[in-house]
Amino acid sequence: MDFAGELPGTYYSDYVIQLGGNATILGLIMFASLLALASVQFPGGYLADKYGRRWLISTLTFGVAISYIFFAVAPSWHFILIGSVVQNLCLLYQPALFAMMADSVPPEKRGMGFSILNLIMSVATTPAPVVALLLVATYGSNMGMRIAYVIVTVLFLGAAIVRLKLKETMKTVEKTDLMEAFRSYPRALKEGISVWKSVPRSTLFLFFSELIVRSALAMTQTLSLVYAFYVLQIGGVPNPSLPPQLDPALQLARIRWGYAMIILFICMIILAFPTGKLIDKIGRKKPLLLSGLLLIPAMLLFVYGNVLFSVSSYFVVFIILPLIGFSQLLGFSTYQTLFADLVPQAQRGKVTGSMNFFNNIFTATGAMMGGLLYDNVAPQLPFLLAAILVIPSIMIIFVHVHEPKPEDREH
Repeated sequence: MDFAGELPGTYYSDYVIQLGGNATILGLIMFASLLALASVQFPGGYLADKYGRRWLISTLTFGVAISYIFFAVAPSWHFILIGSVVQNLCLLYQPALFAMMADSVPPEKRGMGFSILNLIMSVATTPAPVVALLLVATYGSNMGMRIAYVIVTVLFLGAAIVRLKLKETMKTVEKTDLMEAFRSYPRALKEGISVWKSVPRSTLFLFFSELIVRSALAMTQTLSLVYAFYVLQIGGVPNPSLPPQLDPALQLARIRWGYAMIILFICMIILAFPTGKLIDKIGRKKPLLLSGLLLIPAMLLFVYGNVLFSVSSYFVVFIILPLIGFSQLLGFSTYQTLFADLVPQAQRGKVTGSMNFFNNIFTATGAMMGGLLYDNVAPQLPFLLAAILVIPSIMIIFVHVHEPKPEDREH
């Protein structure tokens, strides 16, 4: 799934622009899809803790696979919007998946465990930019992406079949009642809010800091390619009179972007193992702070690096993207580890669902804001604002988040 998902992800923003979109449309698609994802988090967490993790994950992966058909046949960006919403509604299983991962990793190995999981994902995704580059170079930017989405559909269906073999990690679960599951939304919402009263206070502040970072990163997530192509002009000056799929400057930009993505994923593989060792050796809080401290200069250099150091824009992209990637790898691995340390197994589904709900609301808002600022104020603003927003997140972690001692970590 990681390889498949990243395959069209390499040129996703470019594909939406070819279908008539722009930065604002990219933000709108992300906004709508994340609102859909947010709507299923509370019931997803509630159902994961009551009926178990396995059945949610194994069944709804088929729905995610089918949603990619909308992407493959899309005549306009509206189909991308529909497919994204359908896909994220099927991610009702997301809290169950994260809870199952946390259930499966022993407390003393969590830093290494989550980094190894991220390493496996990085290894799986590394060939994706290579294949995406070959598809786009061979079949053109539009048809190449359609073929990529067909491949995604097939591979996701294969992954869904594999997930039927998952084993339940909950010791006791109730028999699944689908009608009761639909009626459970108000109760799931109530329990998703009240669960915060029973978790350590540090968990709440960890959550607040994560909200800020997620919304900051969302402002730039789909715009990095657009900024590199049209502002940094890594392939040359685009010709507005030509369709995007026929512009020679954009064709060169796509090839160069593909090379940059390949280097990014190779760096993630190399760094995943030492990242896990670092988290288990020096604790959780310091790496979490470091991830934020690295993200600030990385964002600033992405925007102004070529001017500050009088180097080519392509060189800046080549160097800065791995730095941003490492910052996110370090932050995500540490966040997963500290979350598992703080939250007891019986509450992980509900807490994950609650966190994901608010995370997706804030992320959706950040994505919409980023697109609007890019098109209507200045292309640099979403990246600069993202760097600024990381500062209060760092302060919250530094002052209010306290990691538990090894003997107090939750199983």
